[in-house]
Amino acid sequence: MLHKHLVNGQDDDTNRLLRALGDTTRRRIIDELSVRDRQSLFEIYTRVVSNHAISQSRQAFSRHLAVLEDVGIVTIDWQGTTKLHSLDVTPILRLKGAWLSKFGGSQ
Repeated sequence: MLHKHLVNGQDDDTNRLLRALGDTTRRRIIDELSVRDRQSLFEIYTRVVSNHAISQSRQAFSRHLAVLEDVGIVTIDWQGTTKLHSLDVTPILRLKGAWLSKFGGSQ
């Protein structure tokens, strides 16, 4: 029974991660943070809007960042009163090494 609970917990984490990655805006945030870490909300927002033609309010954009933070893809550091966002690819690599590894055979 404990094994089933652990598997379900892993499934829950996988589902949350796949949902987070399933949104275009969030993938663009990841793209921009992969180019340069430690960006403020305003910096990331400006780069995503200008480089990827995604238009939405900063409040909605902030919610996308929160989703990525909740699944561990975005980490936060504070510099004074400014929240700086950085990319942590560990959850993505875990997904690649676990469930997605089933599909990595030679094509």
